[in-house]
Formats: sequence, structure tokens, C-alpha cells
Amino acid sequence: MFLAQTPTCRSGYWARACSVLNWQACAVCRMPFASHFAPRYMHEAIRVYRNHFQPSVVLDKPYVMLGVPLSAADTDEQAEYLATSVYQRILALMRGHSLMQRPPVESMDGLWLPHEREAVASFLGLAMVGGPDKIRAKLDVLLEQTDADELIFTCDMYEHEDRLRSYEILAQVAHG
Repeated sequence: MFLAQTPTCRSGYWARACSVLNWQACAVCRMPFASHFAPRYMHEAIRVYRNHFQPSVVLDKPYVMLGVPLSAADTDEQAEYLATSVYQRILALMRGHSLMQRPPVESMDGLWLPHEREAVASFLGLAMVGGPDKIRAKLDVLLEQTDADELIFTCDMYEHEDRLRSYEILAQVAHG
């Protein structure tokens, strides 16, 4: 479990972990919890956290923040292309290779084996990849399914301009 300060909640600390046990510990310790990009047990972990939460002077109710990988672009096809950079990075992590950012590729075919493709997809289960309409739909579903208090996005694209555009699209979707 990692702790980090944040100004968004009255608690001076957040706990970040990826297991149901850590969520339960956060609830008992009266801490807000940030899911960090590990969606496999997310729904169960949120349920455990909320069911075991004990109010305190710092936090009177459970507070859930979800970490969400983002690859937004003007079209679904462009977003999927740009997302291949993060696919390659997660694949490298799983293989124990360098995590140096790689440029996007036209196709991941030939770069990963079928079981690796499934593992990367599982790792990135919360990822929002697409154009504005697809991102809006995924946001709506995620918020409806989790009732999260806060979302934090990471955009692991190769080119800085693409990252900025991805966040611009997210802002337009969120405020539009």
C-alpha cells in the first residue's frame, strides 16, 4: 500500500493498492482509496471498501478515486493507433523488458502472442480508447457502474501533442 498527499479530499493521505484486502484496510483505517489501474477486482474491491468503511473526523463517508488509462483522439481509429504505445509498454512490463516509451504501430499483430494480448487487455480493463463519442459512452458506463467520487486519468502516448489532444477531448466530453 502506498500513501500520497492530495488536496482533493480532507484526508491528507490516500492509499493506493490493487487488491481487495488493501481496500478493506483503507476502510478500517478510515482513508480514501485510489484504485490504481488494476481493474480485475475493482467492483468487488469497491464493494468491500464501502461496506467496511468506518467514518472519522477526517472522512465521514467512503471516497473512491479510480485510475483510468486514456487514449482519446478525433476518431476511434486514431485513438486505437495511438494506444498501441501503451499496449507495447504494458507488454514490455509483462516480459520484464525496458519500459521506454515506444512509438505507435499500425498493428500489434506479430508483436504479442494471443495470451499476451489477453493479459494486456485485462491490465487495461478500465482504459478509455476512442473518439469523443466512445469516450463519453465509456465514461457514462464507468460512473454508473462504480459511482466513483473522482477519476484520475493517465495518458501514455508517444507524442506530447497527442497527449494534450487526448486530454482536450476528455475535457470537452466531460464538460459538454
